[in-house]
Amino acid sequence: MSGGAQILAVRLLRTGGWHANHAVTVLEPTGKERQLVLRRWARPGWELEDPDFTASREEAVLGLLERAGLPTPRVVASDPRGATCDVPALLITRLPGHPPRVVRDLDSFLTQLAQGLARVHRLPVDAREVPGFRTYYPMREAQLPSWLRKDRVWEAALAAAREAEPTEASFIHRDYHPGNSLWRHGALTGIVDWTQASRGPVEVDVGSMRWNLAADFGLPAADRFLEAYRASSHLELRDQPIWDLVTLMDLVLSKGEPCPEDEMRPLREHARACLRRMPD
Repeated sequence: MSGGAQILAVRLLRTGGWHANHAVTVLEPTGKERQLVLRRWARPGWELEDPDFTASREEAVLGLLERAGLPTPRVVASDPRGATCDVPALLITRLPGHPPRVVRDLDSFLTQLAQGLARVHRLPVDAREVPGFRTYYPMREAQLPSWLRKDRVWEAALAAAREAEPTEASFIHRDYHPGNSLWRHGALTGIVDWTQASRGPVEVDVGSMRWNLAADFGLPAADRFLEAYRASSHLELRDQPIWDLVTLMDLVLSKGEPCPEDEMRPLREHARACLRRMPD
């Protein structure tokens, strides 16, 4: 950002579990206004729980994405160690649009999400540029949370997730879901929140989106997204039901407090549907 720019307005954007995001309007010395976002790594204890999901990691990833021409933010300034800001932070461009509100055309919504993800997965990447994928919790050692009513579905889902074997590594978003997409007049305008971008199975991104869709729109929407992604990417998805369960159990294991039954019911139905599709 040019020296001498003035801050005109600051507004807290939707809060999330990972970052504190503020919309910042600045006035350049030229008289031009710019719309930016300040992303702060403000979650207490993140550096102990997730020391690899850093501001430096997201900065590097956004640089790769800019060269690829994807609809993602660009880095304007960075403070990865929190030397100037109170915590590590990135100042990035603000893309047009907003997270999805009312979805009026579900088929178009799912198709655009699938096409956007297919573009992400076509980005070439190597081990020197992006770290490898990991689950939030070691699946082979994990146990079902004590608050979860134990039954055969959840026990079988965790058992299946423990058996996942990484497939060919591609560039993945790692946290791909509707809340990390931006829209304007029914068109996808951007994909955001790249802190966890990794080299890993594309099935991880597909699985993450599928459980989110199952929870918000029902199982048919999750299946239609899968069909749309296959049509857009022309990729052969390997062991997708297992990776669906990996991403789902990563969510369930992360919940430290009991969740209402009406929130868990569609997730359980999604788990059961995935188990039915498991190869014999």
